Amino acid sequence: MEKVIVIGAGLAGSEAAWQLARRGIPVELREMKPQKMSPAHHTEYFGELVCSNSLRSDQLENAVGLLKEELRRCGSLIMACADAHRVEAGGALAVDRHAFAAAVTEKLRSHPNVTVVEGEVREIPPEGHVIIATGPLTSEELSEKIAQLFLDSKYLNFFDAAAPLVTFDSVDMDSAWFASRYDRGTPDYINCPLTREEYDAFWTELTQAQEAEVHGFEDAGVFEGCMPVEVMARRGRDTLTYGPLKPVGLKDPKTGREPFAVVQLRKDNAQGSIYNMVGFQTHLRFPEQKRVFSMIPALKNAEYVRYGVMHRNTFLDSPRLLDRYYRVRGRERLMFAGQITGVEGYVESTASGCLAAVELARRLEGKEPANFPQETAIGALALYISDQSVVNFQPMNVNFGLIPQLGYRVKGKRNKNAEISRRALELLGTLDLA
Repeated sequence: MEKVIVIGAGLAGSEAAWQLARRGIPVELREMKPQKMSPAHHTEYFGELVCSNSLRSDQLENAVGLLKEELRRCGSLIMACADAHRVEAGGALAVDRHAFAAAVTEKLRSHPNVTVVEGEVREIPPEGHVIIATGPLTSEELSEKIAQLFLDSKYLNFFDAAAPLVTFDSVDMDSAWFASRYDRGTPDYINCPLTREEYDAFWTELTQAQEAEVHGFEDAGVFEGCMPVEVMARRGRDTLTYGPLKPVGLKDPKTGREPFAVVQLRKDNAQGSIYNMVGFQTHLRFPEQKRVFSMIPALKNAEYVRYGVMHRNTFLDSPRLLDRYYRVRGRERLMFAGQITGVEGYVESTASGCLAAVELARRLEGKEPANFPQETAIGALALYISDQSVVNFQPMNVNFGLIPQLGYRVKGKRNKNAEISRRALELLGTLDLA
């Protein structure tokens, strides 16, 4: 059987390598770590999570919950490792990042059909089937080679940000409480309330705080789904109270009422010793982060094990360049997967690697394409990034707006979404994915 080269062992590359290997196809998995590290990575493990430890909602009434269930039914390595190393986070799927990445690495390194080749890839292999899954932080040399491949089209950049991490012991629990919004699931979030006066003072300092120097950064270029908190704050005094600081469904047990604003902390490891500041992606200077975030009463003495960081992301003008199988149009031996294609998010990246590998495996085995339908979340994402009618292409998280509606009325949004998910899983079950 012909060997496939997979470049990059992030979520998309790891999933692609797994899906090929489990079908008996030899894979050469090329990964630059640990010889060279990107600005956002810190370990030698495959599938390292950077921005957050959360894979978001695990409920079928949510599009990303559907996407995760589809991946489970496709035999996903990433989902199997995530489920095995999950930490409680209400209705979300969060994982112990270190244990999760270590498990992904062990599974791939021990698979007889996977050969890991360490070291930076500086050229696109000139022959054979290749899946490029180098992510939003593709190294400069390879990024230049990709740009040269698409001389007649756009090759785009945007900026992404990661939230700070604090130790649990440093959170003032006299000023905070455990709960999930509307008391759904288990009470796994730490809720840090602010009064109107406290919020106004915090907002003022946040909007005026000094940012770290980031060459070429512009607010208009920030992806909406991972916007720095200070950029969001500048859009209006109360913008944060309708976003990451919204208090809806969170009653303070001391008062029995919803506070004016609430900062939520989410568990970042299985031991519960480290918490992530939900929605606080930022590129403020480190001293400014400590100064401004300490104005949140529960975090007045917070110990930061990681400050928020800003980094460059790169993605293709995929509707002009890729087809529904993530293949380069006119150069079908080359495929892309992950955030570089314009799918946004950990689970979405995994899904792109899964689909690309499944469809490639079928071609190598002389089978017809599986053609994931648009009614499935996996198929909807692939059809979005390859839709040539899209004019101003931007990265996209999975959502029910990408999936065709039912064609009949179902009362209630959650019930309707659940029915869309039921239909998707039923259709998925009819596909030949072997």
